[in-house]
Amino acid sequence: MSFLKISNLYKNYGQVEILKDINIEIDKGGFLVLVGPSGCGKSTLLNTIAGLEPITSGEISINGNSVAGLHPSKRDIAMVFQSYALYPNMTVAGNIAFGMEIRGVPKDERDKAIKQVSDILQIGHLLDRKPSQLSGGQRQRVAMGRALVRNPQVFLFDEPLSNLDAKLRVDMRTEIKRLHQRMKTTIVYVTHDQIEAMTLASKIAVLKDGTLQQFGTPAEIYNSPANMFVADFMGSPAMNLLTARLENGEGGLNVMLERPGEKPLALPIKNANGVLGGYSGKEIIFGVRPEALTDPDGADRNARSIAEGECLIEVVEPAGSDTFAVTKLGGKEVVARLRADAAIHAGQKTKLAFNLDKAVFFDPKSQLRIA
Repeated sequence: MSFLKISNLYKNYGQVEILKDINIEIDKGGFLVLVGPSGCGKSTLLNTIAGLEPITSGEISINGNSVAGLHPSKRDIAMVFQSYALYPNMTVAGNIAFGMEIRGVPKDERDKAIKQVSDILQIGHLLDRKPSQLSGGQRQRVAMGRALVRNPQVFLFDEPLSNLDAKLRVDMRTEIKRLHQRMKTTIVYVTHDQIEAMTLASKIAVLKDGTLQQFGTPAEIYNSPANMFVADFMGSPAMNLLTARLENGEGGLNVMLERPGEKPLALPIKNANGVLGGYSGKEIIFGVRPEALTDPDGADRNARSIAEGECLIEVVEPAGSDTFAVTKLGGKEVVARLRADAAIHAGQKTKLAFNLDKAVFFDPKSQLRIA
């Protein structure tokens, strides 16, 4: 049975619909990440789970019990905010213990809990300091410690790493992942950073304009995006989404991609399904991720369908472990991800290998995936 279940949830502010028919469920110990661009409704959804925002209609249940309309203090949840929300006049130990003190937890139990979470978060040496004496990463650990001592049914994180610099964000991401693996807690985590979503989540909910675009595992979201928005939003660099035509050739269907000053590039599709066949002679959107477009020697040896085509390289971007190359196909710039030592130069024509096992196809009108 699902541990956290959100059913047919709507949230309105007056006549404005903010969340529209949200349906999500995760098992006990799951790590759900709500991701999407600014203003998509992810923080509002988190606040409805916390009880900080009332829902207009629908249902939220935790461990089989409805919490809709229940006061936040009765929901057995703990929240970690983007702004840390620490009491500046209290020490680290005081901040961690404050909630327990309010609830009348005996001092020896408070001290035991403080020691336990400070050991887990490696902040034992900071217990006597005030928040003003801490770095951003240390403050975030204290905020997490204050939530951990609650031992709630569900932890809620509202963009907890967005105030940190890039390196510290990566370090804290690893710490949160390690913490989840160790404690097996149920977490709902809001972020606009799709890399955070991919690395932390057991399930991802992608939101746009208050509507759930796709819900699934990171692999499902990344490899089988439900629509063009998800395909474009999830992944860095983003998926290449190219206007193409499907045409019947001698061996079956071909993806035809326009090239500047040359005849179209034809990529044969092996074992095309019937739905895709119905688009023969029509325009489609051909999606291929940069890592599925590479130099022939770097192509996946286990792929069943690799097609090669000559392309004019316009820009080369060395990136340490990879080299990114930009060419133009289907009237758009296309990013290929090559090996670091790939012999490639701007202005030259070179063969690129398309891993068609990883290709996806979208209807240009509905923007939904068709294959």
